Amino acid sequence: MAINVLLIDDSAVMRAMILKSLEMSGIPMGAVHQASNGAEGLELLQQHAIDLVMLDISMPGMRGDEMLEQVRAEPATAGLPVLVISSERTTERVARMEALGAVYLPKPFLPEQLRDVVLDLTGARQ
Repeated sequence: MAINVLLIDDSAVMRAMILKSLEMSGIPMGAVHQASNGAEGLELLQQHAIDLVMLDISMPGMRGDEMLEQVRAEPATAGLPVLVISSERTTERVARMEALGAVYLPKPFLPEQLRDVVLDLTGARQ
């Protein structure tokens, strides 16, 4: 099963690093859509079939926690797996996103950690 991903991070370098880690991990990737903030991410989420959202917390415009609240408020996306990949260490923000059902992976991370979390979240682990 190929996994369609929505990757949201304001850093193009970080998005490229995450994509490279995914490619190297052997995860069966489908379409990968990218956004630099939560508002762009919400637009892409409405336009494409997405299996997993990968989301940063601190971004300009709409932050990751604000976007996640909107994702959870919509019946069509309320159960969508969300992986928060962030260097944010603010306990309140991380706890808020986890309370909304997201899994938190701190930056920096090992590619193997990313692979394992993605496989678990998407049910693609065999």
